[in-house]
Amino acid sequence: MSLNETFDRLLPLIEADLRDMVRAPHHSLGAYYGMMSYHLGWLDERLQPIQANSGKRLRPIVCLLSSEAAGGDAEQALPAASALELVHNFSLVHDDIQDASRFRRGRRTVWDIWGTPQGINVGDGLFVLARLALHRLLDRGVSARRQQAAALALDRACLSLCEGQFFDLSFEDRSDVGLEQYTSMIHHKTAALLAASAQLGATVATDDEEQIERFYRFGENLGLAFQVQDDILGVWGHEGLTGKSAATDIQTKKKALPAVYTLNQSEDPSAAQELAALYARQGPLDAHATQRALALLERVGSREYAAAMAARYYQQALENLAQIGAHLKAQMGTQPAALAQLGELAASLVGREA
Repeated sequence: MSLNETFDRLLPLIEADLRDMVRAPHHSLGAYYGMMSYHLGWLDERLQPIQANSGKRLRPIVCLLSSEAAGGDAEQALPAASALELVHNFSLVHDDIQDASRFRRGRRTVWDIWGTPQGINVGDGLFVLARLALHRLLDRGVSARRQQAAALALDRACLSLCEGQFFDLSFEDRSDVGLEQYTSMIHHKTAALLAASAQLGATVATDDEEQIERFYRFGENLGLAFQVQDDILGVWGHEGLTGKSAATDIQTKKKALPAVYTLNQSEDPSAAQELAALYARQGPLDAHATQRALALLERVGSREYAAAMAARYYQQALENLAQIGAHLKAQMGTQPAALAQLGELAASLVGREA
C-alpha cells in the first residue's frame, strides 16, 4: 500500500472522530465550537461549511500506524489519535496569539477574527477536549491500565510542549542562544508530541514496555528531523508551497537553526557579529537587511549544516524502526505493513518542500 493510500484509508477515520469530539453539545454553544471548527479547517469566518487546509494530521497518522505496527487496531486507537491532534491544535491557537500571527495556512487566525480572549478560550477548549477524548479509549475496549498509561504519556508531552514554548519565547529577547539550547527547545516543543504520538499508538496495542520505548524514540527522532526541516523551509522554502513568504523566519528574527548556527559561528566570527547586529534592530527586518542576513547564512553554510542534522535524526528514526522490526520478527516471524509505511512517512517528511 502506498503512502497516499495509507492517508486515504486513515484520514477519513481521523476526521470523523475529530468532528464527533468537536460537536456543540447545545445550540447556544454553536459559535464557540464553530470557532474550533474554523481553526480545524471545516468552517469559514461566517461559520459556514468549507473545505480549507486543515494541516497534515501528522500526529494522529503516526499514532494509528504505530498502533497497527505494534499489533493493534487503528480504529481502537482513534481516541488517542484525536487527542493528539486536538493538543497540537490547542498549541497552534495559543502560538498564534503569543506570536501575534494574523494568518495560518493562508487564513486569518482565530484571535485575529474573534479577539484574543476568545482565542485563548478556544485553545483551552481544544486542550480539554483532548483529555476527554482519551476517556473514550475505554469505550473501544482498551484496558483501564493502558488508557491510564496513555493519559500519563499525553500529559507529560503537553507539559514538555509548554516548556518548549517557554524556551522559544525566551529566545526572542536573547542574543546568547546556543546550539545545545536550540536542540533542547525543539526536543520539548516539537519532538515530545511526535514521540507521544508513536508511544500512545503502541501503548493502546501492547504491554511490551521495551517495544513502546522504541516507538517513543522513533517518534522523538522523527520530530527532531521534522522541526529541523521546518526551520530550513522557514528560510529557504518556496512561498507557493509553504504558504508563507520566503525568509519569514529571518524577517521576524526567529532563533531557528540556520540563524542560531550562524550566530554561534566561531570560524567566521564577523558573520556572527553582523547577524547579531541585524537581529538587535527594533522590529522586523526590511528587505535589504533580510537579504544581507540570508547572505551571511549562506556564507557560513548554515543550510548544509541544518540539512545534515535533519539527515542524522532521520537515520536514527530509521534505526529505531529497524529495532522494532527485528523484535517483531523474532516474536511473530513477520513484520506488519504499517512498519514500512512509518518509514515511508518519515522519508516524505524529511524530504518535504512544504
